[in-house]
Formats: sequence, structure tokens, C-alpha cells
Amino acid sequence: MSPWPEDFAGRLDEHTVDSELLRGNPLGDPHRRPLWVYTPPGYDDEPGRRYPAVYMLLGFTGRLEAWSKAPTAYRRPVPVAVDELFARGAAPPMIMVFVDAWTAYGGSQYVDSTGTGRYHSYLCEEIVPWVDARYRTLAARDHRAIAGKSSGGLGAMVTSMLRPDLFGAFATHSGDALSEAQYIPHFLWAARHLRAYDGDIFSWWDDFRSRVAFTKEEDMRLLEILGVSACFSPGADGTPLLPFDPVTGALRPRIWERWLEWDPVRMAPAHAEALRSMRAIWIDAGTRDEWFLDLGALAFRDAVEQAGVPPENVFFELFDGGHHAVEYRQPQAVAWLAHRLAAG
Repeated sequence: MSPWPEDFAGRLDEHTVDSELLRGNPLGDPHRRPLWVYTPPGYDDEPGRRYPAVYMLLGFTGRLEAWSKAPTAYRRPVPVAVDELFARGAAPPMIMVFVDAWTAYGGSQYVDSTGTGRYHSYLCEEIVPWVDARYRTLAARDHRAIAGKSSGGLGAMVTSMLRPDLFGAFATHSGDALSEAQYIPHFLWAARHLRAYDGDIFSWWDDFRSRVAFTKEEDMRLLEILGVSACFSPGADGTPLLPFDPVTGALRPRIWERWLEWDPVRMAPAHAEALRSMRAIWIDAGTRDEWFLDLGALAFRDAVEQAGVPPENVFFELFDGGHHAVEYRQPQAVAWLAHRLAAG
């Protein structure tokens, strides 16, 4: 049975992509990955028309099928809400590409890492050309955007800064930024949690995999710390190295510095030219974000301004809410990006 309503006006195609870049990845995760591509109403009726595209990234632990579900009974899945906007002409039509970058540790942070695999390259070097070859995209950076929430927001920020030749706009919703605010409080909690495991996060990992997931208070926090360590601070053999002492919580400066290198706030000055080239930047977060990503949004907004991005190219808002169930913001951002990318 289709998860989409009967009045769904566009089309959503489900594909499997065989990735050479993910083949033989360190965690043994599948190299054959699902990929969903949404085409807007009218796509099949106008075979000569080409469309802007936005690449949609999930947050940590997100699986692709999550896009077909609403977080509550009273909200609509993101593709349905966006489809309704296009169907009533509230935004110029776009192609949406839903990307899978899940790993055994819960996520890839959309970076290349010896601890998880080449997920940044997979997105940029395999998925974008694959879509452009099979769909009628406007295959140029000025008509291609990337958007995501949480870790997906990090992926949108980082990928746009690293590959402005591919992406000319992005949206970040509660995106990972300002690492000291986001992570340090959770390192301290993690040190307390790890007392039950003699300070060994891999002892917790063995326990986590032996039972029903997320049945202990510490599970989500420790999973994210382990997963991000695999992405940002793998050892020479790919083993995740924690950026803090698991007994005291004290930072390990050399390892912590490797995490800071992926902080969009700290990346921005070195990538100011890339940021200035963006046709549209959407930044938002909830004022009660449990990971303090409202502070990260503010800091990244300031970094974007200091990079010299024209204010008319930036949308910024702090809204009332926490970190989760903010998917209702995503259709608003897609519509805004659609207007910006359709022009010119």
C-alpha cells in the first residue's frame, strides 16, 4: 500500500543506487543504498521542461523511510506538505532528492571518514551525477540546493561550503554548530553514564547491541557520541576516539580540535567566498533546543554575516520549540529555496 495520499499530485520514485565509493566501507554497511526522487506536478506533462533540485538530508539515526511518516498524528510527512504547496502553485516546482547516509553507528555526518566511509564523496560524486543523468534537472549549482535537519543541517552547511561548484543554496534546521555549546554538556553527562561500563564506551556498545535499542537513558547520548567520534576523530585503524576523558569528562585537546574542524561556525571564515556565492541561505532553530543549537544557529548566522553574505540572501529565525518534531519548517524552507532557485 502506498504511503502517499490519493491526492498526491507529484510522483515519488524509489531507487537503489550501487555505490562504488561505499563498497568495502569500514563498518561493513551496505553499498547498495535507497534513493528517493520526487518529481512535481506537471513533470510528466511537460517533457521539455527542466527543474531546480533540492537534496534532502536526514538527521542522526534517520532512515529514508522516515520521510513517509509524520512525527505526530496531526502533521503531514514533508513530501506530502511540499507536494501540496506545488499543487496549489504556492512555490515554483522543484525536484526533491532524498538521500540515505545511515551507518551502523547511526549516521555519517555527511563527511568522508576512515571510521565510517566516504559519504561526502558519495553524495557529491555519485548521487548528484546519477540524478542529473536520469531526471530533467537544471544541472547547475545556481539551481541546486541542499537541506537538512540536525546532522542533516550540518551536512547542508558543510557540503555547501566545501562544494560551492555543486550547490548554490542551502537550508539548515537546528543544524549542528557551535560545538562547545552542542557537545560539552553531553560529554559530562556521558562520563557519568559510562561509570556503569567502567569508562568503556565499547562496553556500552556491546550491551546496546545485545538488547532492545533505546531502553536505557544513556543510549541516544552515547550512540551519538560514539557515532560522531567515528566520523570526526577516528584513529589510524578507524576506531572512534573520544574527545573527552570518559572518567572525568575533561576534554582531550588534540582530539577535540579535530571535532572543531567540522564546526560550521569555525569553517565559515575559511569558506567565506563559498558562502558569499550562495543564492539563498536558510537558518533556523528552536529556542528550547536540547543540544543548544539555537545558540549554534545564532553563531552561524553571525559567521555568515561576517563572511559578507548579502542580508537579502539569508533567512534567519528562532522559533518556539525544541530539537525534535520541527519538520513543519522544512516545507517552508523548500518553498523559499524554490523561489530563489527558479529565478535567473
